[in-house]
Amino acid sequence: MNSLALINEFLGQPPNASSHGYQIDHILEFCHWFMAALFFGWSAFFIFVLIRFRKRVHPAADHLGVRSGISTHLEFSVVLIEAVLLLGFAIPLWARRVNQFPPGRDALLVHVVAQQFSFNYHLPGPDGQFGRRDVGFVSNSNPLGLDPNDPAGKDDIVTSGELHVPVNRPMVAELSSKDVIHDYFVPAMRIGGDAIPGSLIPVWFTPVKTGSYEVICAQLCGLGHYGMKGTLVVDTPQDYQAWLKERAELSGGGQPAAPSPSPGGQQPQNKPAAPAASPSPGG
Repeated sequence: MNSLALINEFLGQPPNASSHGYQIDHILEFCHWFMAALFFGWSAFFIFVLIRFRKRVHPAADHLGVRSGISTHLEFSVVLIEAVLLLGFAIPLWARRVNQFPPGRDALLVHVVAQQFSFNYHLPGPDGQFGRRDVGFVSNSNPLGLDPNDPAGKDDIVTSGELHVPVNRPMVAELSSKDVIHDYFVPAMRIGGDAIPGSLIPVWFTPVKTGSYEVICAQLCGLGHYGMKGTLVVDTPQDYQAWLKERAELSGGGQPAAPSPSPGGQQPQNKPAAPAASPSPGG
């Protein structure tokens, strides 16, 4: 257990599994200790005031109030520390997350389409191009509405509930929704973002530990919101290729290669037009 994240894990936050998560953990840790200091400090001051100005010692009220400037200095110090946290840490960290996207060739691009009450995933096939989607083709057997007449979509991989990604490779998830506003939140990766109908919102992270991690919807989206969960599986490169092969065989797409956007397909931009991320512990 990281000694800098003792209070985070004590409060129930899962261990970090992404390359950027330690930065979020550090600022959360600092905020928790700072708020604990404020809590105990102001509680001690409150008890002191109750004893120091009790009625037996001061039977008559003093309407002039405090004459010392200590309270002013204390309040200014609290405001200064909070400003440093916001301007010196939180805003720069957020800016890096939404502006410095990994290059398209290096990243794994996945379309995440939320719906009541599950997450669907759309990956390009060996050609590196996403097939066209249209709401008119949506059905129980075609939840994303892939156009059956589009050659680019013949080898695409569509899965629901569980997504596999390779370790130590940046992943760009472009979020959208079929119905209401959802939120794609992976606590262990310290990443999350709103999935909004009609919008394509990118978020990204780099997993550094293999294993299975919980995905949840962090936006109240209806009566079944409590059960809107999924799994993100971080594989070794070999296991990831085996999963791709299995999914391609199930969909009849043949032998897959590692999906990476080609110059003719969709690629994440270094500066997306409408990024939204909440490191929350995405952020």
